[in-house]
Amino acid sequence: MRKANYEILEQDERHVLIRDVGPWDKHPTVTNAAEEVVAELAPMLGNRRLEYIDSEGDCAVLLVKNGRFAGFDPRPT
Repeated sequence: MRKANYEILEQDERHVLIRDVGPWDKHPTVTNAAEEVVAELAPMLGNRRLEYIDSEGDCAVLLVKNGRFAGFDPRPT
């Protein structure tokens, strides 16, 4: 199974920010593999938000509930 390729850019007490780095001909995007990405990162999140920069360069939030992917939310301004 192919995994999304991402890097952690920053983290603090409020959030963890990751960036989708591809290459997307070899790896699914974070958006397309959101369930797996959340499963990988949930143990380190605690109550922090999981924000990401997607393959198009847009920012969004991967919603996490009980350690599982719960949807997408555009990043608040």
